[in-house]
Amino acid sequence: MKRNIKLVLEYDGTDFVGWQRQPNGRSVQQVIEESILQLTQEKVSLVGAGRTDSGVHARGQVANFFTEANLSTNDFYRALNGILPEDVVIHSVEEVDERFSARYSAQAREYCYVIMQKPTAIERRFCWHVGYHLNFSLLNETAQLILGEHDFQSFSKTDTEVQHFRCTVFESNWERKDAKLVFTVRANRFLYGMVRALVGTMVNVARGYTSFDEFKNILASKDRTKAGQSAPPQGLFLERVIY
Repeated sequence: MKRNIKLVLEYDGTDFVGWQRQPNGRSVQQVIEESILQLTQEKVSLVGAGRTDSGVHARGQVANFFTEANLSTNDFYRALNGILPEDVVIHSVEEVDERFSARYSAQAREYCYVIMQKPTAIERRFCWHVGYHLNFSLLNETAQLILGEHDFQSFSKTDTEVQHFRCTVFESNWERKDAKLVFTVRANRFLYGMVRALVGTMVNVARGYTSFDEFKNILASKDRTKAGQSAPPQGLFLERVIY
């Protein structure tokens, strides 16, 4: 009988083409599936809660797969961490109900985006360095505009196949942590490229390039060309998935 195994993991997305297996490079899904194959001699299909883009990181990604292997969850934990490359780490392994899906059982996902306001060598792979002045109050006021249910087509990549663009945002705020500005957003679902497009447009407001009222109009327009450029991927983290 096949068992359903749930993984909670983190990864440094710098050297990956993203979560999803792709023909043009190394993906997180690929290296985990290959590690499971090496351990169990089974080809599994790993389901991830969030399909992070190239260069995007995760502290709390969740995935699941089915296996017939007679290994304990502790054996999976120790063996996979021994096989996986150093930029992927498994935090926990749990056997779950066969109906559980890391993607479809999720009630919400939480992302954070990190802006660094001074140059950094050590953290350059995990933040967007923005050296110009940003109006922090305006950042937070703009973040409040997306709370609740909205159509986020203006902040979605255009080459995406979804039935609708409506998302419900439960949390949206910026925090100042020394030289860092950290945006936290939690929602029932996210569109392709949504968080990075939101951050890029909010930064335009905080710089004075886009007005507060213009941001409202951009949200209502359902037109991606009205919003700002996407923030770079290295500042974005999938923090956790809520079930």
